[in-house]
Amino acid sequence: MARLKEFYEKTIVPKLIEKFGRKNRHSLPKLQKIVLNMGVGKALTDKNRMEQAVEQLTQIAGQKAVITKAKVAVSGFRLREGNEIGCRVTLRGNQMYEFLDRLVNIALPRIRDFRGVNPKSFDGNGNYSLGVTEQLIFPEIDPDKVNFTQGMDITIVTSTRSDDEARELLRSFGVPFREN
Repeated sequence: MARLKEFYEKTIVPKLIEKFGRKNRHSLPKLQKIVLNMGVGKALTDKNRMEQAVEQLTQIAGQKAVITKAKVAVSGFRLREGNEIGCRVTLRGNQMYEFLDRLVNIALPRIRDFRGVNPKSFDGNGNYSLGVTEQLIFPEIDPDKVNFTQGMDITIVTSTRSDDEARELLRSFGVPFREN
């Protein structure tokens, strides 16, 4: 079992039961999935970029990345339907908890001038999204083999519909929210 999942079961659940005043532990918020998304717009001109992005996202997630294709053509971006424009990975179960553990304890503190993540990045349905400007904050990536820096979006999907409950859940997992 992942370290963070065990921490959730033994420590976070009793705290949330007490804080929200619920008797049923299944009504408490929990993590459902974490989606990593990397948009590689330069892949239209340089096919090598897509291969490197998929390889790096696979290393970061520990799971094979899927290449995403454009659904519609946009002439302003010289984009045709079916062009490869990004890659993504959906993490569930133990891999999700292990990734969150690495994100909170290793990757986020390695960001230059880091003061915390934005507490307002919830979508209104209890899901949290954050953007990372470069993939080098993850220790799995070898900086000597990186030809270009690439950002990514990380979306944490929870089972609750309330942003406040999701914020409390993520705070108890150790996500460092910025003080306004």
